[in-house]
Amino acid sequence: MSDIGTLTRADISDRMHKGIGLSRTECYKLVDSILDHMSTEIERGEDVKISGFGTFHVRSKAARVGRNPKTGVEVSITPRRVLTFKPSQKLRERIANSAAG
Repeated sequence: MSDIGTLTRADISDRMHKGIGLSRTECYKLVDSILDHMSTEIERGEDVKISGFGTFHVRSKAARVGRNPKTGVEVSITPRRVLTFKPSQKLRERIANSAAG
């Protein structure tokens, strides 16, 4: 994993390279292809479910009136699509059972 605690494409492809023995280039292309395919489906509004990990879901949020918390001024918030992630029960259990830190 990289020094700052963020898992990157390069980290994933490096772990694949070490685990299954494909070349680094092949592993990077494979990771890139999977993420590109997932992104395309999400962009189309499709859910992406990865068994044992979770589901990415696009939700449409309606227009609404919000309020600036500092000034109290009302602001119009335009409708938009947002990406949500719901972890699987298996992932939630792994997180709950892992040591903090």
